[in-house]
Formats: sequence, C-alpha cells, structure tokens
Amino acid sequence: LGLFVFSMLFLVMSDNFLGLFVCWEGVGLCSWLLIGFWYKNNTYSFAANEAFIMNRIADLGMLLGIFWLYIQAGTLKYNEVFAIAQNLDHNALVLIASCLFIGAMGKSAQFPLHTWLADAMAGPTPVSALIHAATMVTAGVYLVIRAGEIYSLVPEVSYFIALLGAFVAIFAASMALVARDLKRIIAYSTLSQLGYMFVA
Repeated sequence: LGLFVFSMLFLVMSDNFLGLFVCWEGVGLCSWLLIGFWYKNNTYSFAANEAFIMNRIADLGMLLGIFWLYIQAGTLKYNEVFAIAQNLDHNALVLIASCLFIGAMGKSAQFPLHTWLADAMAGPTPVSALIHAATMVTAGVYLVIRAGEIYSLVPEVSYFIALLGAFVAIFAASMALVARDLKRIIAYSTLSQLGYMFVA
C-alpha cells in the first residue's frame, strides 16, 4: 500500500512525461500485487492478471505516444513540450494525443478496456478503496488534464474522448442497475463517474 501511494504521489509531482510513465507503471505493478493479495484463490488471481494485462495493453499505447512525442519535440518536460506544441505537425499531434488517451483508457477503465475494474473488487477492501476512490482510476483523468495543452490543439480527439465518456457514463450506470453484488455496483458507479469526468 505504501509503495502504491508513493508511486501515485510521484506520478502527480513529476514535471515530465518520462517520470509520469515510470510512476504510472509503478502504480500498475502495485495494483496487480494488491488485487492478487489472496493469490491462492483462483478468482482473485484471475482478477489480478486481468487488471495487469488490460493495463499493459493500454500502457503500450501510452509508451508509443511518449516515444513519438520525444521524436517530434525533442523533450519530455511539460513546459517545453507545451511551448512548442503548436509548431508540431497536426497529424503527429493527433497520433500522440490518441496514444496517450489509450493509456488513460486502460488506467481509468474506459470502454473497451473496462472489464478489469469490476473484477478488481475481489481484492482486499482497502485496495478496492484505493483503486476506486482517490488514486488509480483517476490517474487516467489526470493524464488527459495534464496533457490538456496538446488536446486543445486536436479538437477531433477531444470530441472523441467526450463522446466515449458520455457512452461509458450511461453504459456503466445501466450495468450498475442490473448488478447484484454490492462491490460490483460500486465499481460500475465509479466507472460511470469517470465517464462524466472525461466528458468534462
């Protein structure tokens, strides 16, 4: 738990995309270990592995976006990237913004990478609270806000994010209405609220 919180704190305090990505991976690794805390139970092990795989798929997209950003801008520091962002090729910015959002989709459990979130409730209750409340799932929203200067230059990607967020908000709320398990209802409720955050 301590390492999880440490990674999350450094994620938001980092002044560059590389530091953000390293701590992003730290959060993902800690979540895998915490969700699978009761590793002898097959259900919990499956939930941990599902969360790990879904997040690694998304992180690959994010890594490609950061790599392409470095090629285009020559730096990964926020202030330097944002200062020259408007001079970069528009198509390259679309690709970078899309790849970064793929990373955010995985961490914030947006459709179609949403299935791990409800299953992650199998972990201990403090872990569920950390994942669903103040830390992990909001990291994706933080990434989009942190890269807001880039997204302001590519409105087509921003519109897509808003549309997907609206769909997830309605879809997750509908799933919560038919779910029977209380922890799953909370998970889908969290997912719905994250959809609203992406719309905003």
